[in-house]
Amino acid sequence: MTSGLLAQRPALRAEVLRSAALRRGPSVVHLVKDPCGGQSFEVGAKEHFLMARLDGTRSLAEIGEEYGQRFGKRLGEANWQQLLGLLWERGLLAGPRPRPAPEPAPPERRTFLKGTLRLAADADATAERLRGAVGFALRPGFLVPLLLLAAGTEVYVVAHVGEFADAALRLFRQPAALLAVFTLLWVSTAAHELAHGVVARHFGGTVGEIGLRWHLPMVFMYCRVENYLYLPSRWAQVATAAAGTVANLAFLLPFLLLWSVLPDGDAARGPLAGLLFIGSVLALANLVPLPPLDGYKMLGQGLGMADYATESRRFLRLLAARAVRRGPGVAAYPRAARIAYAAYGLGAVLLVGGSGVGAVLLSHRLLADRYGVWAAVAPALLVAALVAVTGPWAGRRHAQTLSATRTTRTKS
Repeated sequence: MTSGLLAQRPALRAEVLRSAALRRGPSVVHLVKDPCGGQSFEVGAKEHFLMARLDGTRSLAEIGEEYGQRFGKRLGEANWQQLLGLLWERGLLAGPRPRPAPEPAPPERRTFLKGTLRLAADADATAERLRGAVGFALRPGFLVPLLLLAAGTEVYVVAHVGEFADAALRLFRQPAALLAVFTLLWVSTAAHELAHGVVARHFGGTVGEIGLRWHLPMVFMYCRVENYLYLPSRWAQVATAAAGTVANLAFLLPFLLLWSVLPDGDAARGPLAGLLFIGSVLALANLVPLPPLDGYKMLGQGLGMADYATESRRFLRLLAARAVRRGPGVAAYPRAARIAYAAYGLGAVLLVGGSGVGAVLLSHRLLADRYGVWAAVAPALLVAALVAVTGPWAGRRHAQTLSATRTTRTKS
């Protein structure tokens, strides 16, 4: 390697984002994102080791020495040229080279039946203003009692589930009350989305868009956090994902208080009980660790897994193929990864299958007198459709791969 190249002190642009280590199959990877261009890449542990040290203060010779000590190998001249070339082409290195222009967003296709509508010109500033208004709720002195009250509410609802479930069923014979309950639940879903943005801002995240998405007859608010995977810690990522469910449960607290103080004969008690039951089911269902639910994001980020469901599916396929003497098997996977992927894959099958069977049996028990065999067939078809969309076999796309460090062993 030429001494001129070794003496250079290149640096990544300061705004380039790098994620913590994530497990993808047998490998450890990091995500890299250019916030200006909007492109994301996936790099291996060795590439990330080098990129983390491209800070403009260390020469390539110094970085190469650290790399050799860490990995017992050295980089050839071609490796440095290839890595720096890739980073330069993507506009990730500091310097006079023009940064790649962000790809223009595709024009929004909006019709009466389906589309999106932005509600804030500057979503990040809006989220910051909301954080300033409700930031006190993120302090431990407020948040811990809130979580305890929310947990107590759910324990109470579960302990009296028959009463609350009956009230929810009666709502469907009361159109005015049903409309009021679902209006309140829509407000709860809006609070859910905004809570994601507020907590992300609390941890230094960026909110890219707040708006409405409709696919009639359903209309939902959404809040997109641009750099969720690049938040400073796993805790920040898990807390951001959990914020929506916490907001849903907190939303129910005043209605439980109102329900508890109304006299038994009051006409509002029934709809309030139905609201508490449906709201609790929707909130807790969002904690189920299946994609694309928040519970899945919490589990994956908490364990440091990239595309946990997809990789679990791939692991089980390799394991099954090896059982019939086909394919490379799973020998390349570390022991902890084997346990994690096998546990998630089998757990997801049991969870989806058990929940589906339970839903079919419950539907048949409650509705068989009115709908006959269709009380079991219709929910069974719905469960099958949900399994196809959300199960661990549902494919997920991930970032492009950036690799340039084929190395040679250091000479002794």
